[in-house]
Amino acid sequence: MDEPKGTEGELGHGGAPPLPFRAAVDALRSARLRPQIEMEPAPAPKRLAPHAYALEAAVVDGEQDLADGRLVLLHDPAGHEGWQGTFRLVTLVRAELEQEMAADPLLPDVCWSWLTGALAARGLSYGEPSGTVTRASSHYFGGLSTRPAASQIEIRASWTPREGLGGIPDTAAHLVAWCDLLAQVAGLPPAAPGDASVVTLPQRRGPQSR
Repeated sequence: MDEPKGTEGELGHGGAPPLPFRAAVDALRSARLRPQIEMEPAPAPKRLAPHAYALEAAVVDGEQDLADGRLVLLHDPAGHEGWQGTFRLVTLVRAELEQEMAADPLLPDVCWSWLTGALAARGLSYGEPSGTVTRASSHYFGGLSTRPAASQIEIRASWTPREGLGGIPDTAAHLVAWCDLLAQVAGLPPAAPGDASVVTLPQRRGPQSR
């Protein structure tokens, strides 16, 4: 039996996508973002939930990417015990770091606070948060020995957005909060005066060519 097909970024394994999922996806598509963030639909995972929609984004400065990430919206109309709800947001954010910043033992805790702080700054309610913060270092040898050592931070996380009227979460606000996190990891200044208390990433490593 052939699997039902969806649009780019969206998959529905349980027939036509239900109204709450369609409304949540429409909200994602209509969100207004910072001009430095470029975003486009991406292939959605096929086995995590009956319905999924995925976006990829990059913080761009001219022809260079300062940070990039992926946000996936999952929906299971029957509910999911691990989510404690019918929707789940899953994310990956990554950026290059200066060696001094990468060596900070508090960096993982700070990065996790960037995520929770971004959600709190937008007044968003959510449940069952989980994730990892990973530091990776690359050292080059032989024919690549002229390259300087590089370090990268990677944040993987998921959370259950609070559902509003009609069982629909405010996915546009969650997307904006996620973009706040992405911009923060990239080292951009806060987008609004109300965000001035958020700690930004200092001295990130030279941006990557696109």
